[in-house]
Amino acid sequence: MDAGVAAILGAAIGAVGGVGGGLLTLSTQLRSLDAQHRAEEKRWLADVRRETYTSFIACAKQLSNAVWKASDLLHGEAGVEDWERARSNVHDAWTQLSAASAAVTMAGPHTVAAAAEDLREALRQWELLTGTWIRAAIQQGTGQLAEHDRRFMAGFDAKKPLEVAFQVAARRALGTDT
Repeated sequence: MDAGVAAILGAAIGAVGGVGGGLLTLSTQLRSLDAQHRAEEKRWLADVRRETYTSFIACAKQLSNAVWKASDLLHGEAGVEDWERARSNVHDAWTQLSAASAAVTMAGPHTVAAAAEDLREALRQWELLTGTWIRAAIQQGTGQLAEHDRRFMAGFDAKKPLEVAFQVAARRALGTDT
């Protein structure tokens, strides 16, 4: 074999080896970037979900607080103005919870969205029972209405296990249920 041909073949083999090595390096870097992107996306989604779930829980607690304050007023010496203000506060808290529930539905996953919807519905019923109690108190001039108080407590009992179910589903979705 002629030295010139050998040099050209050697150069060609070297070039092919260089291109192959470059492609292998590029492929490895692309896989690494893809894995990094997936990890960042997963972390971002977990952060969004954590914030959304936390907001939903905070709104549920605010609604519970407003409902209990209304109950305290109905059991006490308060009058129509206090009861109407309490009804407004309960409704405002409900509005915030409803928006937070929608955010949970968007953030997912389905299991958490379903648990949030169950809790939202139970809290809605409790909010409605409180409003009915307040309206009856205004009509009758007293908040000491045993049947309304009984329904109120039944609403409270109905929502308790759903709060736990939501928290369990949220912890599972966030991977913090260990």
